[in-house]
Amino acid sequence: MDIRYSTGKEPFKRMTTDELRDEFLVTGIFKADDISCVYSHIDRIVVMGCMPVKEEVSADKGIDTWKNFGAHYLLERREMGVINIGEEGSVKVDGTEYKMGHFDCLYIPMGTKEVTFKSVDGDKPAKFYIITVPAHKPCPLKHIPFENAIHKHLGSQATSNERTINQYIHPDVLETCQLSMGLTHLEEGSVWNTMPVHTHERRMEVYFYFDIPNDNVVFHFMGEPNESRHIVMHNDEAVINPSWSIHAGCGTSNYTFIWAMCGENRAYDDQDWIATNDLR
Repeated sequence: MDIRYSTGKEPFKRMTTDELRDEFLVTGIFKADDISCVYSHIDRIVVMGCMPVKEEVSADKGIDTWKNFGAHYLLERREMGVINIGEEGSVKVDGTEYKMGHFDCLYIPMGTKEVTFKSVDGDKPAKFYIITVPAHKPCPLKHIPFENAIHKHLGSQATSNERTINQYIHPDVLETCQLSMGLTHLEEGSVWNTMPVHTHERRMEVYFYFDIPNDNVVFHFMGEPNESRHIVMHNDEAVINPSWSIHAGCGTSNYTFIWAMCGENRAYDDQDWIATNDLR
């Protein structure tokens, strides 16, 4: 398991490109019949990925749960969100199987002992993007097919940010301890997400970028509003954003991204907006 330690505002200002990428960029998320796992000390969020091809893969494969989490099993004191960005698959939770189509989501509560992932067709595998965060109580498990998410159409072609925000693990959809999670799709001709930018001092956020066409990239902007930096993102890569950092992206083509948040509260509109003219 790759462990990342928190970097503060002052060291951030002096970091090189390689240092920024080593600290905040998450790559190699999907590996055949395996689980990837990056543990960030920023609100103790864990970014995971699973692409089952020939095998049914356990969520704690290769993880020393006692050494890494001080727990007897992965979700003893954690909750989990899963979104399938690949082909059809399923997730088995303590013996109950949930079918997961393209862009379906599953919320799995604290106290769940066994979680496994598999694909319907190994030649067309499912790709499960997974977030797990600390929890203090079990909340009801919920399977959220894409059509049951809250779909909000925002932006316009004129400002290059026409997009649909699909809210899955959200206060208006279900109860969780602190995890929020959703998926935003940009329309053709739109390249900007989350503009104007904001911070939320009480929550951190991870962005996972995918559906980036070949030979295209996304420039992800982060840092304090007056000390912005960027990381060049390729397909199927994620970036960890501290609570004090802006988080916005601009691509050389349209793309899709999954956002996941955790921290002090789940108030989606608990945001501190930054005027575009104030960015540096």
